Parts: sequence; structure tokens; C-alpha cells
Amino acid sequence: MIFMLENLISAIKKYNPGADFKSIRRAFDLAEKSHEGQVRNSGEPYIIHPYHVALILTEMNMDTPTIIAGLLHDVVEDTEVTYEDIKKDFNEEIADLVDGVTKLKKLNYKTKKEKQAENIRKMVLAMAKDIRVVIVKFADRLHNMRTLEYMTDEKKHEKALETIEIYAPLADRLGMSRVKWELEDLSLRYLDPDKYYKLVDMVNKRRSEREELINSLIGAISIQLKKVGIEAEIQGRPKNFYSIYKKMMHKGRSFDEIYDLSAVRILVTDVKDCYGALGVVHTMYKPIPGRFKDFISMPKPNKYQSLHTTVIDNNGETFEVQIRTLEMHKTAEYGIAAHWKYKEGVSKATSFDENLTWLRQLLEWQKDLNDPNDFIETLKVDFFADEVYVFTPRGDVINLPENSTPVDFAYRIHTDIGNTCVGAKINGRIVPLDYKLKTGNIVEVITNKNAEPSMDWLNIVKSSQARTKIRQYFKSRDRDKNIELGRTLLEQETKKQGYGAKALLKEEWLNQVMARLQVSHLEDLYAAVGYGSISPNQVIAKLIDLYVEEKDKNKPLQVQDIQGQIKKKRPTSNNGVVVKGIDNVKVRFAKCCNPLPGDDILGYITIGRGVSVHRCDCVNIKNSADKSRLIEVKWDGGDKDRYNANIEIRAADKANVIGDVATRLNDANVDLVNLSARTQNDQTLCVNTVVQLHDLNELANLLEKLRGIKNVYSAYRVKN
Repeated sequence: MIFMLENLISAIKKYNPGADFKSIRRAFDLAEKSHEGQVRNSGEPYIIHPYHVALILTEMNMDTPTIIAGLLHDVVEDTEVTYEDIKKDFNEEIADLVDGVTKLKKLNYKTKKEKQAENIRKMVLAMAKDIRVVIVKFADRLHNMRTLEYMTDEKKHEKALETIEIYAPLADRLGMSRVKWELEDLSLRYLDPDKYYKLVDMVNKRRSEREELINSLIGAISIQLKKVGIEAEIQGRPKNFYSIYKKMMHKGRSFDEIYDLSAVRILVTDVKDCYGALGVVHTMYKPIPGRFKDFISMPKPNKYQSLHTTVIDNNGETFEVQIRTLEMHKTAEYGIAAHWKYKEGVSKATSFDENLTWLRQLLEWQKDLNDPNDFIETLKVDFFADEVYVFTPRGDVINLPENSTPVDFAYRIHTDIGNTCVGAKINGRIVPLDYKLKTGNIVEVITNKNAEPSMDWLNIVKSSQARTKIRQYFKSRDRDKNIELGRTLLEQETKKQGYGAKALLKEEWLNQVMARLQVSHLEDLYAAVGYGSISPNQVIAKLIDLYVEEKDKNKPLQVQDIQGQIKKKRPTSNNGVVVKGIDNVKVRFAKCCNPLPGDDILGYITIGRGVSVHRCDCVNIKNSADKSRLIEVKWDGGDKDRYNANIEIRAADKANVIGDVATRLNDANVDLVNLSARTQNDQTLCVNTVVQLHDLNELANLLEKLRGIKNVYSAYRVKN
């Protein structure tokens, strides 16, 4: 693999000839040795992956510690190398970078969603300490997405969805547009392959026509700029597929209605020439009203600066023009990575640190978010959603999620201002508190020190921050009442489930439940139950699990135990499954993973309920503490029975989608057990359905039919 190392060294020398190449060589050798014998899904040696991650980091001109972290980013997670080993062999800085990227793999979680949420939370906390953590993570995710075709269909969808919901918006937040565009396009390829390839085909068909238009525009604009003495580099701007797709799907536009398919970018030397070039363009072509944006005088929070205008030429062709300086262009392409000082001995502090104000806000708010899923929701709604930019009376710019209200604004300024808000003025005029803020509004909050929040505000606020602060106010105000109510509700639920309070509400078990729910004190648990943020059943169900486990521990398990469950009067149905070594035993399918014929399965012996059948990849089976209860089972080859399958469908939020899904299910001649739908924060529709099928082949055929429905982005089997 010596050629890879030399290729990497050569790439670094082009921008940083003073790099610590001795340490980089040692890092490459350690990675190669540690991953020896490991292969990727493609069959290639694993070292290929960290090598490409490091190469991607060189494209961003990153410093020596970051390159080394890229080479070593998987060794702690996947090999015997530890944090202490890296700290000893290199230094604490590099060890911390690697640790920040490493997943929380050794901890046990109930669901994949919970595990994903906690991993994202860990990464965000680490990047607040050192922003290079997320830059390494972007390089890691980019290479994984580029090689995603070697994964299973389920894994492709899972990775693509996480990438488009978390990593692409995060890249946008950090101004790294080149990374964002590639992540979005790669994700779309696997989330909606049919529409992706149709879109690629439509773009390619228009390519020669579009290139001819762009070349003529560049020539004409170049001549006019030279006439007025403006030196400029002019280029065509490629439009990423996902942005076209989003406009077509979410705004209902046809391919021909996308204005900025054809785009020109003008790069000049200073800000004065930006506005001079804009004047030239508007003199040559007719600007479309409402399509001009000045991000130079009012930069985006990620420090993006540029002038955007959409114009029409003499032939009626519409195209977009972006105008910026070369320095602005560097920031637009690589964001915070462009401002990182790679040279040894140079201070790492930059003016770009202002970009991380939102990250510091997030760190403050996450302290109040015990549930990792709430943390992810806050991330998506408050930081990754489309935004509006409004002003305080002093002229400070405040960015908020789209459709935010004056109440959201008040809580963004300060908790006390939100809690005492009684009214608001927009541009000097009084407006109702449910007024939807628009970019450019000057917002003034009217307060009264004797006022308090209203529970009705939960229905009008858009930001998770405001919603959390409102709930916290009422939790704090009514805490004593909620503690007493919570204790009563738990005791009532205990009796309802047929148990005594003393039998279930043991201190050691409550401590375990509190740890699982991330609650610090017993009174906090009671208060949360009383307030309603944790349901009594949620607590009691976990306590019953602990009770049953304790009971089962004290009872030796023999094959006779499940043989004793065989019904005497009539044979027990085996549900199409054969249990090795035992006849006529009660068999049931685990609802956590709903196996289908064709899935690899494994049995779990229960006390009093026969054998529970799981898929071999079920998280509950993998995390089972008592492996002695596992028993070999297999399908009996019959095809008469039907089995439950959970299917999730993602679609545009259109009125006819649910009806079309139901019709397609009916046409497929499958039994529908349940169907529910909800609108996501990104205005997509999520339809969950449970159907009864014979086997995996029938599932595959059904998924293909569902994916063919108009406005449906994806359809896939839900696994726990």
C-alpha cells in the first residue's frame, strides 16, 4: 500500500509543504496494521477507507492533526487500539479528534433511533470543543456515501436518510456547500432512485442546449465588464440534482419551471466590483422582480456572501447570476474548513468563530433535553429548517425557523423576555403574537413583569427552543403538584397492571428506569410523570420487565418448562415455524421485528409464553443478556400462513397520497392490519402501515408497487 501513502504525502505537499510528514507516515502505518485482515463490503482491504477520508481532507487543505485523525478515525471503534494508545503515540489533540468521531458502539440502546440520536449528540458536543471533529466526520460520510452501493438496501436507505436529515444540513450550517451538494445528491440516489435517474436523464438531455446558452452569456457579460474596467472570472454554475428535485416535489414545479437550471457565477476582486458587475448585468438583461438577494450586506449565519439575481435575456431565457469576490467564493465552497489555519504555529482562532454562535446556543439548550430524540428534533427544527432573518430594534440579525412568531423571537433573545412577553411590534406596528415573521422584519417585544406564558403558545411557536422554555416554565411552577400527581399515577398504573406497589416500586429498579430515561432524581421522575412528559405506562412497563427478569433468574430453565406449555386438549399451531428438538410448542412472532419467511430467524424461550421468534438481526436478540434461552428454529416450508410486515412510506405531503397508498395495497391483494400517517417537520408525509404477507418475495413486489406511486419518495420495510 506504499503507493497510497506516497500519493497522500504528495497531495499534502501541494498546499502544506511544512506538514509533519513523519507523524503522518506513522499514522498510516498504524491504520494499515490495525485494520489488517478487515475488508469493506466491496471486498477491498479496509485501509482503502481511511486513506480516502484523508485524501478528502487534503482537498479541504486541512492541517496535520486532522489528516492523522482521518487516517485513525476508525481504529478505536473497530480495532484493539485505544484512546490512550493514540494519546501516547501522537498527542492528546489527535486522540480527542479521533474520540469525537468514534461512535458510542459499546453502549446498549433499545432502538437504532436512540443509538443514532446519542451518536449525533456526542459528535455535536465534540465539534463544539474542536470543529475539526465534524470536518473529519464529513470526509468519512462522503466516502461512505460514494461507496454505498455495496451495502444492503435497508442500510442504503438508513444511511441516506440520516445523511440528508443531519449531515447535509450541518454542512450547510457550516458554510460547506460543496460537501452539502454532494451529500444531498448521493442521498437522493438511494432514497428515490427512480426519480433521481429520471432527473439525471432530463438534465443530460438539456445539457448541450444549456452549455451553449451559458457560453454565449459568459462571452457577452465578459465583453461588457471589460468595457467598464472590471476584471472578472466568469463560469457556469452547476445545479445539484437534489435542489432541483426539492423544488419540483415540494413546490409542485415542473422541470421547465426551475429558473436557475442555467446559472452564471461572476468572481471579482473586491466588494465594489460586485455591485458594479450587478449594474452591468441589470443593464444587459431584465431582472425578475423579487428574485434579487443581497447576501453581501446581510450575510447568511454561515458567513455565505454573494449577490443573487435572476434575469431574462432577449430570447426569453431565464437564468440566475451569482456575483462574489474570490475570498467569498472560497468561503462559499468550503465554509469553516476554508478558514482553518493549517500552517504549524499559526493561531487557530479566526473571525469565522462567529459562525459557531448557533452551536454555543445548541450546547446551552441541550442541557435541558434529557431525551436524545428531543435533541435531534431540536437540531432539525431550530437549526436545519428553512430560516427567516429578522432584526432587533438595535439592528442585530436574528435567524429563526421559517414561520416563527414574535414569541419564538422573544425566547431567542432571553428566557425572561419570552416568559413576560405580552405583545409585539413589527416595523413599528402592533401585531398579534401568532404573526408569521418575514425576512427583514424589525421586531420589538412588549413585556410586562407580572405576565406569564400561556399554554396556548405551544400551538403557535415554531422553534423547539421556545417550546422547551414554555414547558419548563410550567414544570417549574407546578413542580410540587406534579410530583404528588406523578407518584399517584404510578401507584394507580401498578395496581391496574395487577401488581402491588411494594413489589414493583423498588428503589434499585426505579434507579435503573431513571438511568434509562436519563432522569437524575426520583422527584424529577415523579414530576415528569405528573406533567405528562413521561407516561406512567412507560415507567411501569420497564419495572415489570425487571420484575420478570428477577423472577426468571431464580427459576432454572429446562426444556420441560416449554414442553409444559403444550396444550393438552388440541395441538398448538406452530405458525409455520419448527422448533429444533421440541414438537407441538406454542410459537409466537416477536412484534419488535416481525420476521417473514425467508428471514434468518432465532427462537427465544420465554417463561409461560412458549417460544418467541425473532429475526437474527433483531436488536433485542443481539442485546439479550441470557444467551442460554436462545434456541434454533426454522421455517417449515409451508406457504399458507401470512405474517405481519411493517412498511414505512415517505412522500410529498399531498392530499391524495394516503388514498393512493390504500388503493395500491388493495390492488396488491394483501391484508391491511393498520395504516397511519403524519406530517414531518420537513413537510414530507410519513405513512406507516402493517400488512400481512406470505414471504420476502411478496414484500419485495409490494415495495416496488408502492415506490411507483406518484409523489412517493421511498417505501421500505421497517426494522427495529
